Amino acid sequence: MSYSKKILVFFMIATMAVLTLAGCGGGGASNDDSQSASGDVIKIGTLGPLTGNVATYGISVKNGVEIAVDEFNADGGIDGKEIKLFSEDTRGDQTEAASTANKLIQQDNVLAIVGGVISSETMTAGPISNDAKVVMISPSSTATGVPEIGDYVFRNCLSDEVQAIQLAEYAANEMGIKKFAIIYHNNDYGLSLKDAFEEKAKELAEVTNVEAYNEGESDFRAQLTKIKNYEPDALYIAGYYTEAAKIAQQAREQGLDVQILGADGFYSPKLIELGGDAVENVIFTAGFFTDDPAENVQSFVSAYKDKFGSEPDMFAAQAYDAAKILLTAIKNSGGEGGEKLQSEMAKIKDFPGITGKTSFTSTGDALKDIIKLKVENGKFVKVK
Repeated sequence: MSYSKKILVFFMIATMAVLTLAGCGGGGASNDDSQSASGDVIKIGTLGPLTGNVATYGISVKNGVEIAVDEFNADGGIDGKEIKLFSEDTRGDQTEAASTANKLIQQDNVLAIVGGVISSETMTAGPISNDAKVVMISPSSTATGVPEIGDYVFRNCLSDEVQAIQLAEYAANEMGIKKFAIIYHNNDYGLSLKDAFEEKAKELAEVTNVEAYNEGESDFRAQLTKIKNYEPDALYIAGYYTEAAKIAQQAREQGLDVQILGADGFYSPKLIELGGDAVENVIFTAGFFTDDPAENVQSFVSAYKDKFGSEPDMFAAQAYDAAKILLTAIKNSGGEGGEKLQSEMAKIKDFPGITGKTSFTSTGDALKDIIKLKVENGKFVKVK
């Protein structure tokens, strides 16, 4: 099936889910009931992959939201009302994203949602949430088009376009890269990164060739053989850590000696665990750095380690900030959802989070700074 046909199918699924939401009776509360706090509880939801190939992202997001909820509840909740969290597993699948959004809104009656986690699921779940007037804030969906879903959809991360352009500029102007090759995941995330990086790289240097891979692929030798024939200086991988680690390993096996570059999908300890020596010196963009000495960052890191026994990644940090922003807006709305909560979200300006200050554009897109990280001696370090 072609990419355009897949998108059409997914949006048909989303539309059907919206119709189900609007017409379903007896199984849950009405839309009006879901737009305000119920009794002594304020319900919010998360949706994202908790199982599957990119489960580490969804688990990190859920964990980050839990830390924020714990902090609010420890301070008395919102106007004395406890915050209750409902988390749903999309498995990283667009069809599941539509189903889980429908469940959170129709059955669980959540006031708002933190999610989706990956861009493709947000592109499907977002319209459902928007049509139901339930605020959704994604901590990590970076694809072009997410903010345009509707007034009720926000995001707390930098777009693919911004991070790809900034990395291309850095690689060409600061690192002196003259020839780039690109390999990208053929989904919303990978395409957005590829398009922006390719356009900017062509302005500043040469793009030798562009190769694609699909979901579930693990053998990239054919693409890497083509890339090697053009003798590039750098390889930009527009995708996630799982494939990036394998691509780096297979590139090394084939004697392809290039600087590997990537985006925020690389930022997981699993990149180093899976890639080993092959990912040494990899450079990628991110929105958070665990070793930042700022007090609020280290307080979050300590709380996360205490609760989950591991270091938080960028997804956990951005989810934590997204939840804090959302819960602050809920407090400012007097515990109301719908139009009042959307209005309070839109007013957010320079929110002092652990991923930097966050404001929103008129379309709900994040205004934030970006950082560059590198794998050095088996650890992530900040590029000066």
